[in-house]
Amino acid sequence: MEITQLYTYPIKSLRSVPLYSATVTSHGFPHDRRFMLVKSHKTNPSKPRSKSHFDNATSLENMTITFYPELSLFLQSINNQAGTLTVTFCPPNSTHKSIEILLEPEVKCLQPVDTVLHRSPTKAYDMGNKINGWFSDCFGYDVMLVYLGPHLRPVLNTQHSVTGNGNGQHWFSNMASALPGAFGAKPEEDDGITFADVASYLVVTEESLGDVSSRLPDGMQMDITKFRPNIVVSGSQEAWDEDYWGGLTIGETLDNNVNSRDNVQMTLTLNCARCVSINIDYSTGQTAQGAEGEILKKLMKDRRVDKGAKYSPIFGRYGFLDQAYPSECPIISVGDQVIVSKRNAERTTFGGYIVSIN
Repeated sequence: MEITQLYTYPIKSLRSVPLYSATVTSHGFPHDRRFMLVKSHKTNPSKPRSKSHFDNATSLENMTITFYPELSLFLQSINNQAGTLTVTFCPPNSTHKSIEILLEPEVKCLQPVDTVLHRSPTKAYDMGNKINGWFSDCFGYDVMLVYLGPHLRPVLNTQHSVTGNGNGQHWFSNMASALPGAFGAKPEEDDGITFADVASYLVVTEESLGDVSSRLPDGMQMDITKFRPNIVVSGSQEAWDEDYWGGLTIGETLDNNVNSRDNVQMTLTLNCARCVSINIDYSTGQTAQGAEGEILKKLMKDRRVDKGAKYSPIFGRYGFLDQAYPSECPIISVGDQVIVSKRNAERTTFGGYIVSIN
């Protein structure tokens, strides 16, 4: 198998940024979901679209594409040389406009903000009136862009075992036993994830995407970015084979060098439960019309295969690095080889608090 696509999402729930290669860290690709938009209900109180994303103490609501499909109207591009992120607002039948944001702003000049995402709290920073005003003008209501800075969130949900016995583990307790080496070799303050929902990485396959596309009328292809993956793999023996993957080895050449220290070892812990976000038309920021707006329903028929998320179809596997890199982190690229280093006898069971990827 090989990697065919790589993606990062600097601002959570906005459109993907395709990559040819990426540095691999214990908490995801660089810049992945380091920013998040939140809606302010302070000045113009309104009913939150998601009660679970609303903080009564701050009157701020986390904005995810599940509840705010208009987030799909924002494109993102990275200029690594300049250290900037360009966000372009692309409303249908209207003028596009852009703003440039530092990928790593100096936080000492920013106001701290307490945030909680999926019951996992962290400190973040308000990016200020200029940037907030630009986004607010685009949306037509008050929003704030928050930045993680040096902080991370406690890991929400993993498992003691990936053998399908259903023993879920809530929050981040016993992470060391669940993911040997994933965090232990780094300082404690580096443990955790960004504004990603559940894990540092999401892996999907082209073969399973093909199965989804086969459910659409002739000539229609499912957009893989609607599944919000980080790593896309091709060459799986069949669609949905990844349901049983417990670990991957990734490297430039693996034929005679599987155990090389230069290879990336990844543990896959949980299935990714899907929601209405896969039904969105990215060109309109609304639920798609016709078959494209019925993807979730089509998958409901035979992809509710996780007893811990029995009302949601499954597409993809959440993962973490299986080792820490105290010095230089490795780089993976499109075209790198991938092998399944661990295969589970049964599908894993999602334990605890259920979320969908955004």
